[in-house]
Amino acid sequence: MGIAKIRKDYHQQICIDIIRSKMGKHGDYPNFADGNSKSSVKISQNIALLLGYKPNFSSLTEQTVGDIFEDITKGFLEKAFHLLDHLRPGKWHYATDKTSILGFAQYGHLAELEKKVEADKTLSTVLGIGYIVKPDIVIGRYPVSDDEINQDEPVVDTNTAELTPLRKHNQSALLLHASISCKWTLRSDRSQNARTEALNLIRNRKGNLPHIVAVTAEPLPMRIATLALGTGDLDCVYHFALPELKAAVEKTGNEDQLEMLITMIDGHRLRDISDLPFDLAV
Repeated sequence: MGIAKIRKDYHQQICIDIIRSKMGKHGDYPNFADGNSKSSVKISQNIALLLGYKPNFSSLTEQTVGDIFEDITKGFLEKAFHLLDHLRPGKWHYATDKTSILGFAQYGHLAELEKKVEADKTLSTVLGIGYIVKPDIVIGRYPVSDDEINQDEPVVDTNTAELTPLRKHNQSALLLHASISCKWTLRSDRSQNARTEALNLIRNRKGNLPHIVAVTAEPLPMRIATLALGTGDLDCVYHFALPELKAAVEKTGNEDQLEMLITMIDGHRLRDISDLPFDLAV
């Protein structure tokens, strides 16, 4: 099974389990569109058509939609990343249970800090609260045993490489490999939330920085740009159906939206979901 098949299955599952039709002033539209925006409605309708979506007017809450989107995206990544075992070997952990970063090697020191903040109101005032990130999707790597390291030839002994967290002999916590923010749609507040989480991951780490990315189904390139443009926080933003988005925008003839979309793609700030497993293998 190749990436193309896994991507197709991903979209089919999204069409069945998440996408729902709503009625608005611009007609019926998929639930990843803004019903008050004609451009958003038209683009999302075209994407849904390209994905083979069949109208379903049953209702889902926003929370339910978000949870399902996280689960389906995690499943896609787990299957696709497994195909790249020969490029990025290792034992991996995937989760969507809002796992705190405190359980990972690079952020374990924050657990002690959190205890002190909770016990000292002065520290709480200075450092603030809510700085412990709980990503939508995490990918962690298990540390490796000495038997694995030495399987082909002697590499380590008890007197060398005694501090690296990759070695299970030194510590047992998982290494945070990727923090993935899932945004079914994007509004300004939601994009800023993803940036805040990214900056906390960058500033508070001790050790390697994990991949920090966002996945979205937002149909309006201008809104995607609020999260994708700029550098220094997120590695990149990934659209759940980028080729379909591009075709949908072209069909509407909206030159401003198309120009922004091309700017993000050519500027390496927006990629398709099928690109993400390969980027995580770096």
